[in-house]
Amino acid sequence: MNNPQRKSLRLKHYDYTQNGFYFITICIQNKTCLLGEIIDKNMTLNRAGKMIETLWHEIPHYYEGFKVHKFVLMPNHIHGIIEIVSQESEGGHGSPPLHEEQLSVSDLVQRFKTLTTNKYIHGVKHQHWIRFDKKLWQRSYYEHIIRDEKKLEEIQTYIINNPINWDKDSLFQ
Repeated sequence: MNNPQRKSLRLKHYDYTQNGFYFITICIQNKTCLLGEIIDKNMTLNRAGKMIETLWHEIPHYYEGFKVHKFVLMPNHIHGIIEIVSQESEGGHGSPPLHEEQLSVSDLVQRFKTLTTNKYIHGVKHQHWIRFDKKLWQRSYYEHIIRDEKKLEEIQTYIINNPINWDKDSLFQ
């Protein structure tokens, strides 16, 4: 049986290594709530959620050329804004050293998903976190190229208000 081709949401011919802001949403497989719960319209992280949040904020420490901005962790997904900043715009000397290529947005998301999955598996074994079914994260992710200040502000507001609007969220089970 042939599997149908998944439709890519990415823009054809767009260079996802170029400077700019990107809105990212990554969902837990099957929308399972593994990262905490919404209580009185506030997100309460469990230990797994705290681990995911910590690793998100550590992205700039491990991946040169990336900054993280507004972020929210929800029971079964995350939303965040990442920025790609070349060394040139940071006051450096242009492109990265020869042995280091600028990662694309999808490269970064894949590394983040792999790292968090491995740490989550460790938590299941040693801290008795909720087990997940085969995969922690859904296969793909959502991203949006943020092209202007107005859209950046709209998305930041959306991220901030996400826990308040949980009961209206399409990812709410």
